[in-house]
Amino acid sequence: MLEVKHLTKTYGGKRAVDDVSFTVERGQILGFLGPNGAGKSTTMNMITGYLASTSGTALIDGLDILSSPVKAKSKIGYLPERPPLYMDMTVREYLDFMYELKAVRLPKEEHIGEICELVKISDVYGRLIKNLSKGYRQRIGIAQALLGNPDLLILDEPTVGLDPKQIIDIRGLIKTLGQKQTVILSSHILPEVQAVCDRVIVINKGRLVADDTPEHLEQAMSAEHRLTVRIAGPEEELFRLLSALPGMLEVHRLGERESGTFEFSLETGREQDIRRELFFRLAEKGWPLLASRPAGLSLEEVFLSLTSESESGPGEQTDAENSEAQEGGEA
Repeated sequence: MLEVKHLTKTYGGKRAVDDVSFTVERGQILGFLGPNGAGKSTTMNMITGYLASTSGTALIDGLDILSSPVKAKSKIGYLPERPPLYMDMTVREYLDFMYELKAVRLPKEEHIGEICELVKISDVYGRLIKNLSKGYRQRIGIAQALLGNPDLLILDEPTVGLDPKQIIDIRGLIKTLGQKQTVILSSHILPEVQAVCDRVIVINKGRLVADDTPEHLEQAMSAEHRLTVRIAGPEEELFRLLSALPGMLEVHRLGERESGTFEFSLETGREQDIRRELFFRLAEKGWPLLASRPAGLSLEEVFLSLTSESESGPGEQTDAENSEAQEGGEA
């Protein structure tokens, strides 16, 4: 559906996006994840053709976004971080206007009506946009992106500034949309990506640093050096025994899980496997090991690990420059 090849964007001598390549299959919900200033919006703008790349290309169903812009863009629905709304229009007037602007050929009333039902804005169809809540405005932005039934839907930070209920509603809507369309969801909000995405790409300082499912990312960065164990025995003596194991770095008490049974989080050096030694020492004491499992990193920990470099990277300043360029283009 989408093939991104070596996308690069340079401002002066600084790179906002540095040789990013990935593909997105039809029907997939892809989370495009990274800290603020990582280059996410710059990449989204190049994929949609809003910005020209310095080098590299984006292909939508084999169509180059720069050499075949009209055909390629007809397959894309795009919601920028700031939805392109006209506040003095009613919802009806705005969607009619966007329908004509996009030269949609589907039956107008029926098509717009179906979209309004899908994104749940039918009840505000005749109201001025400026009088609606941010949650409704975000839904209207998604509605305009859906005009023409595009194959690829790109949502840039779709829940920024929404209250918790609105966030849950928008996430549910995205999952519904993902049943029929390919969706790219750009975000720096980890629970959002974890809740709705089949696959995650992590970008940091303009570079792609990870590409996998949320589950596999968590598993890949865990290992046997991080264990959670549940043992029946006296808590203090258990703590001392665990702390004395060869190569042990940290032992954290996780509390009593059932009468006389305690859970601990253990961390050793990466090359240290304590499982056999732990088993034999507990057996000597007659303290049953009831459970032992790798303590996988949460997606948040994976994200922090992948983006932990403290040096100022190219994406931080150039994304700001890009925002200024966008504002200048919209003025």
